[in-house]
Amino acid sequence: MQMSKIGRIISACAALSAAAMVFMTACENKENSAANNIEETQPVTEAPTEPPTMPVYDSYMPSAKGMTEKTQLMLKKNKNYCGWITINNTPVNYPILKDPGEIQEGQPYYRNEFHNPNSFYLHKNFERNYEFAGSLFVDYRNDFGAVEENQSDNILIYGHNMLNLTMFGSLRNYYNDHSFWENAAFIKLSSAYADYDYVVCGNAITSGYKESDFVYWDMQDFETEDDFNFYADKLREKKAFDSGVDMEYGDKLLTLSTCYGASEDNMRFILVARRLRDGEVAGDLSTIERTDEYKQKQKEKTTKEKS
Repeated sequence: MQMSKIGRIISACAALSAAAMVFMTACENKENSAANNIEETQPVTEAPTEPPTMPVYDSYMPSAKGMTEKTQLMLKKNKNYCGWITINNTPVNYPILKDPGEIQEGQPYYRNEFHNPNSFYLHKNFERNYEFAGSLFVDYRNDFGAVEENQSDNILIYGHNMLNLTMFGSLRNYYNDHSFWENAAFIKLSSAYADYDYVVCGNAITSGYKESDFVYWDMQDFETEDDFNFYADKLREKKAFDSGVDMEYGDKLLTLSTCYGASEDNMRFILVARRLRDGEVAGDLSTIERTDEYKQKQKEKTTKEKS
């Protein structure tokens, strides 16, 4: 059942359907990959083909108050730096850039070229030079600043799905491998001000077209509990495997988005994690709250093994 905010999203999409698409197409073809001598497996990820429904911001410039020393150094190299992501037992250990939103021509910092929202870092590295693999970047609409209560409910990070496992290429190992999840269940995400720990609680394979029944890329904030439940229910409905990790309204989420399947399918694989709650410990799955359904299955499994 789609709720209040979801209905408004659909209405906004319908109203914008006649406008030109502002995001680049979902996947690069193999000829482009070969021409740039880049190994690639599943089509690389770009922001889903959906017009923006929130204001465009000129650029991301965090407040200096409370900023970490690392951030201050990184900002001297790239003013769009907004944090760092690490997933243990995977190659994911990268700086995160904040997409600057719509870029008008004539801005030297961005090569004097026009760029649509969520497109500048698709094929540019940290130094803003061309590189096919691009960078990991936060959706331009997300707030991941100093004030936690103002941070977006759901931080969305895009990354390419590379054959050599760089960028978000290693995420495909989560598809249906529960043992891989057990060894890589925790994510550390640092903002410009603080470090946060997350536990992977879900995943989904879903369409990247605006007609999708799960426009996850337009769900940075949940105005109501019904909005959150819609997101969580869709995630469970499309899941590749069940982690058993509990999700509830009020949790801060992290969604990692990369491509899945053939380019013409425009499919996405998303990995969703939630910020750890009080009492939960990064690296220790035994401290993580599980769903009642998961607890019951574990109880039945234990009873069966004893009988």
